[in-house]
Amino acid sequence: MFSVTAGAGASGIAYQLDQNGKNLRRSLERLSTMKRINSSADDPGGMGISMKLGVSIRRTEAVLTQVNSTASFLQTQDGVLQVANNIVTRMSELATYASGTIDDSDRALYATEFTDLQAYLDSLLTEEFNGQALFTNSGTGTPANATNPATVSLSGQTIGVSTLDLGSVTTLVGAGSGISIATQVNATTAVDEIDDAIDNLASLRATNGSEQNRVEFAVDLLETNRLNLEAANSSLVDVDFAGELLRYTAYSIIADQGIALLAQANTRSEKILKLLE
Repeated sequence: MFSVTAGAGASGIAYQLDQNGKNLRRSLERLSTMKRINSSADDPGGMGISMKLGVSIRRTEAVLTQVNSTASFLQTQDGVLQVANNIVTRMSELATYASGTIDDSDRALYATEFTDLQAYLDSLLTEEFNGQALFTNSGTGTPANATNPATVSLSGQTIGVSTLDLGSVTTLVGAGSGISIATQVNATTAVDEIDDAIDNLASLRATNGSEQNRVEFAVDLLETNRLNLEAANSSLVDVDFAGELLRYTAYSIIADQGIALLAQANTRSEKILKLLE
């Protein structure tokens, strides 16, 4: 009895064709996802490192969001201080006018605006950012800022973000300060008090400006850290497109050749059967 088969050669071709098919599918997956590592089986060690880098990236982004919120707090605070500066500057003008040689009726007109500005200046003490008070009120004529720590990096670095003592300004020239420009003598005294308030306000704005600069440097640091982490992760998981395309082309050629050889092996069996007819 005769047994006609494709033989060991055809079996070997089929096996190699199957292995090449796996490589071809894996290469196609990498090209479609643009990722070198699509499962832990692709690179177990690389996958583990990539997971840790991914966590670090997410943490850095979370801290960056917090620091940007801190920057917004300081910018909002500075905006209010700018308004306070405009108010105190105008009050200084009014006091200067009222201290001059004008009659009481004209001075009363300046005093009305002066009183309104005092009340509005006091109202700035209640300004908030996202429910957090921007200012404190020490009740003295000397700034006593309250410092709140803010985390700015994954290494636990902190900077002081101040709730500024705007009360050191309102205590001197606010509605409860007792100063007025109703008379020439009072107006002359008010000019000196306003000058002291301007000095305090300048100190507050200087503190705010320095903290804004520190937060900006912190943002730069975090952005740099995030970019470096993303680059490190990319070098692990992203595919080398040119190299992978070359491999895919090679696998495709091998697949075509394997199919052709397997077809030839099957044809040989058919030819042998015809000879036996």
